Amino acid sequence: MITVKTTVEAHVAEYIKGKFYDHEAGAVRFPPTLDIYILIYDLLQKRPATNPVDSGNLEFALPERREGKDPDSYNYLSGMAQKMLADKMRLMMWAELHDLMDENKHINGIQFKESVFLFMRKYSIESITEDALLKNYQRWRDKQRRKKKRGYSRK
Repeated sequence: MITVKTTVEAHVAEYIKGKFYDHEAGAVRFPPTLDIYILIYDLLQKRPATNPVDSGNLEFALPERREGKDPDSYNYLSGMAQKMLADKMRLMMWAELHDLMDENKHINGIQFKESVFLFMRKYSIESITEDALLKNYQRWRDKQRRKKKRGYSRK
């Protein structure tokens, strides 16, 4: 098993580790059924001689497929590839949080603050405040559900 390190926001790294960490591998391992698994596979390149070592706050196992890119040779993610992965991971986290908050409020009757607390506890997120997650949800909700008034046109 080959692993790669990348740098993402601290709360996103905590979320990814909390959701996908594999104790046997000692690193994050994404299931092959997820889009991010395919994205990582597509972004892998041969490692240039100028970049022998990875650094970052999130270590994950590379996809190992029967055919195609061998992880022994293709084990490098460029700066742009790392940015794309960080964006995808952040999007995964926010999408799950927003979905959980909507479901808990409208189906289970659980308050937003309690949903945020449960989400943070479930994934051991400590590097961001509950209020920041709640504010993000409120901004997203207002942006998604804002009803624009129809303009008045005189005939």
